[in-house]
Amino acid sequence: MAMIIGQLRRRRGRAMALAAGILVAATSFTLLTSTVHTSQAATVGTVRKNARSAYDVLVRPPDSQTDVERHSGLVAPNFLSGTFGGITVQQYRRIRSMGGVEVAAPVANIGYLMVYNTVSVDVSRFLDSKASRQILRIVPKLTAGLGTYRAADQYVYLTRSPLTSGKQHGVFESDTLEKGAVDKSTRPYVMNGKYNVCFYFNGDKTEKTKWNLELPMMESIIAEDLSDRSAFDPDLHSRLNCQSGQGKATIDIPVAYPVLLSAVDPGAEDRLVGLGRTVTSGRMLTEHDKPHTVPPSKNPDGQKETFVPVVLSNRPLTAGKISATVELLDTGDPAKLPSRLGNPTASSFVKHLHGTPVGRVGVDLGQGYRKAVPTYGVDATNYWTVGPVTYRRTSGGDLAVQPQAPQKPGLWVTNLNRQPVADVPEENTGRQYRKVIAHPSTFCSGLGVCEKQDYGRLPNPLIHVVGRFDTGRLPGFSPLSEAPLETYQPPQVTGADKATRTTLHGKPLQPDRNLGGYLTPPPTMLTTMDSVTALIKSRRTPSLQDAAPVSAIRLRVAGVTGVDAASRARVNAVAGQIRTAFPKLQVDVTVGSSPTPQTVALSATAQVTERWVDKGVALRILKAVDTKSAVLFTLVLVVCALFLGQAALASVRSRRTEIGTLRCVGWSGAEVLRLVLGELAAIGLAAGAVGAVLAYGLGRLLGQPDAGARSVLVLPVALLLATAAGLIPAWLATRLGPMQAVRPPVTAARRARPVRSVAGLAALNLLRVRGRTLLGAAGLALGVAAFTVLLALTLAFQGEVAGSLLGNAVVARARTADYLSVALSLALGAAGAVDVLVLSQRERAADLAVLRATGWTNRELALLTLYEGIGLALLGGLAGAVAGLVAVVVLGQGVLHGHLLAITGAALLATLAATALVGAALTVPIRRLSQIAPAHLLAAD
Repeated sequence: MAMIIGQLRRRRGRAMALAAGILVAATSFTLLTSTVHTSQAATVGTVRKNARSAYDVLVRPPDSQTDVERHSGLVAPNFLSGTFGGITVQQYRRIRSMGGVEVAAPVANIGYLMVYNTVSVDVSRFLDSKASRQILRIVPKLTAGLGTYRAADQYVYLTRSPLTSGKQHGVFESDTLEKGAVDKSTRPYVMNGKYNVCFYFNGDKTEKTKWNLELPMMESIIAEDLSDRSAFDPDLHSRLNCQSGQGKATIDIPVAYPVLLSAVDPGAEDRLVGLGRTVTSGRMLTEHDKPHTVPPSKNPDGQKETFVPVVLSNRPLTAGKISATVELLDTGDPAKLPSRLGNPTASSFVKHLHGTPVGRVGVDLGQGYRKAVPTYGVDATNYWTVGPVTYRRTSGGDLAVQPQAPQKPGLWVTNLNRQPVADVPEENTGRQYRKVIAHPSTFCSGLGVCEKQDYGRLPNPLIHVVGRFDTGRLPGFSPLSEAPLETYQPPQVTGADKATRTTLHGKPLQPDRNLGGYLTPPPTMLTTMDSVTALIKSRRTPSLQDAAPVSAIRLRVAGVTGVDAASRARVNAVAGQIRTAFPKLQVDVTVGSSPTPQTVALSATAQVTERWVDKGVALRILKAVDTKSAVLFTLVLVVCALFLGQAALASVRSRRTEIGTLRCVGWSGAEVLRLVLGELAAIGLAAGAVGAVLAYGLGRLLGQPDAGARSVLVLPVALLLATAAGLIPAWLATRLGPMQAVRPPVTAARRARPVRSVAGLAALNLLRVRGRTLLGAAGLALGVAAFTVLLALTLAFQGEVAGSLLGNAVVARARTADYLSVALSLALGAAGAVDVLVLSQRERAADLAVLRATGWTNRELALLTLYEGIGLALLGGLAGAVAGLVAVVVLGQGVLHGHLLAITGAALLATLAATALVGAALTVPIRRLSQIAPAHLLAAD
């Protein structure tokens, strides 16, 4: 022990340098492994916290999985909107009763039906305050999603004369009567000195209607057959608003909202997502709600009618805006306006009036939906279903949508006299992505009998709204792992390119009223599963929904808490049961899934980003985190151990003569081994004690929660590293014979070569002592190789995990540990190379003194050392880059895919960085060259 203490005291400089190396390596290793562990724990915590979405298993009808989903492992976010039936009620009930199923929530899409209302536009500021009668026209333009559409012109007639509304003398309640001058051409249309100023415009727009005028009143109107008119004809949607007042005028634009009616199990929905919390008025559906029939004796109309209970969303979930130019029409003599509006030529007269633009107005289409009176404004006589969107992969790996043919006018005709459907949304003339199918009902509700071809079908029921709900009140789920909840919210879609974002004004793309559009609104009207039969079997033509009405089943598995082994086993057991019982059904395990943005080309000029769902993301993340952490730990341990081994070897080499002297005076190899290891152990203990304090301070500074416990580990780590690193150098010291150890190492003379430059001498020095050169280059090569492998590992981890929202969050957390590992590997490699160069400078002190004595300047000596360092660094760096790339190739092609060029470039940059580090670290040894005393050194030699 005394010998060890004496040696450490006598060689304080070398001991302190070695202690500093052990201190850096042990502290860095402990902090880095702690950071890796903390990062891993945070990652696992993030995954477990966000792994579970609204449901764990999704069951879909046979053949519902698209080719893109099948090959990519993704689930389309709008899968439900194109699925109408495919799972039988019996299959649903059996799945519900399976062991392990906590909640089974079915969705049976019935079809789209229309909710009608108007949106009001105030045009008062555009009136002529002096006119007694006047007409304003608005020329509207509808903007919805990525499209702009021409809408039908709308009119308002404002008169200061009183208007009479209501049923008078058999006139219809909707009629609006006004006194006016009577002339011969309009005399047949005058009733008690009043003209019906709105009826003719709104009832006939073609002047082809035939009127039976033999009766004194209008009750025998024979309407024109409009079956040959397209429902998209804007002429059918124009309206004349007749109002009386002193300057207040509004135009009511008729609008129709396609509403998806779906059947659910209210109890299951409440347990799954908390549907019961969303009621804003009335009440929520219950499991006891069923269709109820009112007999003729209890119906004021004396007819038998069946009512289906529903709840209606407060939100339209379709977006659109109307902007319109307002025109003041040149009507001529105001006194003649009642007579011109009160006859069948009213429509032609108004439409051909010249208008002077006086301003612009705008209105949100959602206004009409929010104030709709659903009891009277829902048309349940016609339904429409839509097909799924068809995707294909582009050459660049993105998705592209296959367009569909334009809608045919036959889709929009009623089952009564084949008349066009009223107020068809203009967006249906836009680009089509889905196939739209019409399902006319029997239209025999309350008639007692149905047409012959409807025999065997049920009368179409009426809609009974029992409450309104707001999907915004649903409890939120983690956005990092949310599964598609199309029952309540549309997919999140944003513009993927500048042109699309500009068209959308930087806002997300919302569903519009185009049934064939890319995004269709989620169900905004819900009914119970017991109502399915009354709705579906009232259609004139049977469909798949008659036998298999359920569109999807969302399952929550009992006992699942995340993606731990037990939870995964429970989910897989339930999924396995379903696959075994119904092999044709599509079963997707959604627990641990995460939204994955996909770029979708809607057209040649429009691209959007949509969140598809990547299945099994959480499990892949956990496996990747475990693998990456293990490799990081191993690499950092190897780098630290070899760095210390190199330093210990250099220390033993510098004591070659001293060890030889000990052997000459009788020291055995075992005693030399104990001496070397004892010195290293003592240095390790001292460095570990200081490192523990340093690690604690740094850990607290870095915010590590277990900084105290981790800092205690620095002491045993330092002792272990120092002892392990000294084993080989100490063993080599015992292999030296006494005379061999005391004899200075002299390289055998070879053929002399002329040296003409400082750089040439530096290269010759590196070649002359190849062992020392390889020793110095080895540490740097190890650092660069470790950097290359760590970079490849990080890129591979990010490639495996990133892409989904959960994966992106994990990658962001993991970067700190990765970058610290890379920095440590390079720093330790550079430190090892510098250590060897410094040792070389000490051993060659006499050579340098001779050069000084023969006239070499300080600058030339400094360049010699710098050139040797640069050559050593380039040799080690390039060798390490090649070794790292070979290791990456061995790891697998999956790591290289898409990253080979980046990894190669980074390896070369690491070589240059290591060279720069070595050059910077040589500043101190170069300055010491000026302190060389040639005479003293040569005399001692």
